Amino acid sequence: MTIDLHPLEWIPIALYMAGILVVGLVGRRGGSDEADFILGGRALTLPAFVATLVTTWYGGILGVGEFTYLYGLSNWVVFGLPYYVFALLFAWLLAPRVRASGLLSIPDQLYHHHGTAGGVLGALFTFCMTLPAPYILMVGLLLQVVTGWPLWFCLVLGTAVSIVYVLTGGFRAVVRTDRLQFVLMFAGFAVLLVTLVATHGGWNFLVANLPPLHLTWHGGNDIDYLLTWGFIALWTFVDPGFHQRCYAAKTERTARRGILVSVGFWLVFDALTTATGLYARALMAAEGSEAALAFPLLGHQALPPLLSGLFLTGLLATIMSTVDSFALLSAITLGHDLAARFLRWPWRVTPVQAGLVVTGVVSVALAITVPSVIQLWLVMGNVFIPPLLLPLAGCYFPWLKIPPGWTVALLAGSFTVAMAWLAMAIAASPDLVNLVYPLGLPPMYPGMAAALLLQAGGMIRAGRLSSR
Repeated sequence: MTIDLHPLEWIPIALYMAGILVVGLVGRRGGSDEADFILGGRALTLPAFVATLVTTWYGGILGVGEFTYLYGLSNWVVFGLPYYVFALLFAWLLAPRVRASGLLSIPDQLYHHHGTAGGVLGALFTFCMTLPAPYILMVGLLLQVVTGWPLWFCLVLGTAVSIVYVLTGGFRAVVRTDRLQFVLMFAGFAVLLVTLVATHGGWNFLVANLPPLHLTWHGGNDIDYLLTWGFIALWTFVDPGFHQRCYAAKTERTARRGILVSVGFWLVFDALTTATGLYARALMAAEGSEAALAFPLLGHQALPPLLSGLFLTGLLATIMSTVDSFALLSAITLGHDLAARFLRWPWRVTPVQAGLVVTGVVSVALAITVPSVIQLWLVMGNVFIPPLLLPLAGCYFPWLKIPPGWTVALLAGSFTVAMAWLAMAIAASPDLVNLVYPLGLPPMYPGMAAALLLQAGGMIRAGRLSSR
């Protein structure tokens, strides 16, 4: 499906694409010191912290539109509430500890507390879970909708524009562009929602035009499905983006307050996106519009050309702010946490810069292979959260720390169980999008069960739990 854009709709998009490159490329570059390139000198102030965390953590905008279009208010239950809870817990329990550690990454923590083998496994898992494939897919789909170009070309183009300035600017460039993207993402949805309410009315219009289940908290989904997504929100505790911004914060207080303020902005933005998604279903259900394209189609239909272009620009900004951040995080893991530790590096480009190129190539290939945003989220969360959650907690809470050998067993064992469960689902399913899990359980459940058993064994071995 292609949207035939009015020439005025192209103006904000073109200005944004040019502006983001200027903002990203012009300005202070990442220093030659690796820590400066990765964390920007650990000088992140509260406004910059909030702008970069809010934009980075909300890249899945087309997935949110798809879910709201299909299931209504339950979008807030799935993609809102559990993330607020875990983000608040992160702020109070982890943020000051992360900043005080003075390290650079999650694998750094694992190397420091659990030894080389634990660090290597943790780095491999971190690399995979920060691959920006879901967000690159969204950028590619959006570009394809407005241009009609082949998807593979749109994926490559979106990836290149999103990471070219990171190659020279590092984390500083990411923060600079996030400030612009923060404004655009809120402005785009605010303009569209105000227009929709003024044109069609408010709550009474939605009640009259939506399927009844869309206005229930569950949206017709069963409890097991909603619980699976709730557990996916545990991603917050092992999310390298949260940790990176806490490492980069100016003070421990900035890290904690920044997350608390960000939760408030996420609450506002979730209200904007969920309400807009409800209007999309109310206005476009009879047209059979594709759910994943609900937001861009609605903006094009409901707004005059220039404002429609602004809204489409806001969508692009929301997604691309996550692509560049996740690409940098994957590159840090590949370059700093793996290559720089174990390889001699004779080339002129740094390991992290080389990691950016590899990250882009792998992510584009993955986006082509699994062309479903929601399925990519489910697979990555189900497989990589179980092995990382408890070992990382042990880095910050000594009473949870277990012997290095047990940590390696937990990392490898939990991952193997989750992957084996996923492999069985793939073998029994018609395709990679519609997976049928053994016993109806997603891989996270057996993966976490294995992790808890090995954690208990390690704590008994360390004398922190009684075996009786």
